[in-house]
Amino acid sequence: MSKEEKNVKNEAAAASSAAGAGEKLGLGKLIAWSIRGGSTGVALMVMGYLTIFCTNTLGVPAATVGILLLASKLLDGVTDIFAGFIVDKTNTKIGRGRPYELCVIGLWAATLGLFLCPASWSLTMKCIWIFIMYALANSVFMTFLNANGTVYMIRAFNNPKHYISLSTYGGLVPMIIVVIFNIVFPILMGTMATSQGGWVTLILIFAVPMTLLGLLRFFVVKEKYDTDAKAGEKLEIKDVFTVLKNNKYIYMIALATLVMNFVTNMGVGVYYFTEIVGNVGLMGALAAVQMISLPMMFILPQVLKKTTVIKVIRVGIIVIIIGYIINFFAGSNFPLLAVGSVLTGAGAVPISMLSGLLIIDCAEYNEYKGLFRLEGSLSAVNGFANKVGAGLGAGMLGILLGMSGYDEALAVQGLAQGPAAVNMIRLLYSLIPAALYFVVYLTLHLYKLDKIMPEVRRVNEENRKKLEAEKAEA
Repeated sequence: MSKEEKNVKNEAAAASSAAGAGEKLGLGKLIAWSIRGGSTGVALMVMGYLTIFCTNTLGVPAATVGILLLASKLLDGVTDIFAGFIVDKTNTKIGRGRPYELCVIGLWAATLGLFLCPASWSLTMKCIWIFIMYALANSVFMTFLNANGTVYMIRAFNNPKHYISLSTYGGLVPMIIVVIFNIVFPILMGTMATSQGGWVTLILIFAVPMTLLGLLRFFVVKEKYDTDAKAGEKLEIKDVFTVLKNNKYIYMIALATLVMNFVTNMGVGVYYFTEIVGNVGLMGALAAVQMISLPMMFILPQVLKKTTVIKVIRVGIIVIIIGYIINFFAGSNFPLLAVGSVLTGAGAVPISMLSGLLIIDCAEYNEYKGLFRLEGSLSAVNGFANKVGAGLGAGMLGILLGMSGYDEALAVQGLAQGPAAVNMIRLLYSLIPAALYFVVYLTLHLYKLDKIMPEVRRVNEENRKKLEAEKAEA
């Protein structure tokens, strides 16, 4: 980087952080803000167990479950666009993004509802109930929780340094919560999830505290800033489509999010440890091993001082691919599985924790192009990818298991599956995720926004100052 480029970058960084530079973030506020990510993360993990609940407890064919979950995603394309639009147009006394935090209550109510489906119902009634509850959880409540996050953050903190702290140090909080869940849930599942009633009790153990924790930042963190350079102009739905048409970078971010959630929410791990390892309880030990990757959150802020977010994410993807290749050769060897798990977990940290920073950059780019920033709509696109990935993962798991001859009757009786089903489970735990992440790696090489961001921020800050001066003169 030339001396002139460094000066531009430093000026842009100084200007963009000036508004909130005097305010300290504070550990309490960081934890209060970040803990909601743990609540929604655990909800997604719980829904990752839906397929095995439906097949092994309700007796619903795996392929049918897969089709139901995929069908629910047809709603998401519509609800996500409108949710982002609604959030971007919201103007209440308590803020623009903050009111939608209350959707945490609905998310956990619908998640619990999935497991309240009685085993005595007919197959048709079970399918209708599962579809409705899954659509409510994902297409309604999770949609608004995905759409409001970035909108809420930039109006609550308004300091790029705080954004990095919230995305890195703050990322430790939900990560720890999800890791604890992954340790405890499989252990409790082995003893409690032996009936439909047992599943309900198990989900309640997590649903109640996660709902309360998920509401914490609504009560603690207030919106105090307005960063919209086009404030006062009427936002119309066509403006959303104009932005989505002219900002290709958000789709690259969304692809990475989709693949990560596809892999994470397949729920193939429980099948792998049942059929290949032979001990589902070891999933908890594997989750405990992943704690090794937690110190990464302390390293990332220092790394980001020397390089860009997108480069860190690309390195993480390479690490993920190596981890899944190790899984392919591991079989039932727990030490090798542990190594693969650490690599895949550590490599996914940049995608899961830093994508919000890329969304802010996309909003800055929109403003630079003279468009509405639309943080809510951009977050909704990424949220759509999040949910579609999760739904596709859960859905394709059921479909692919059904195609490979997975027999629910054998599962209910605790008997081993056939070779084709076992091989499919093995591939879904290793080479298939590796191939998907390789596609993401190639796609992210087309992401060039990081190279022009210093100039984008500088121009935006100058335009905001001119606008403030014009308002003052008027």
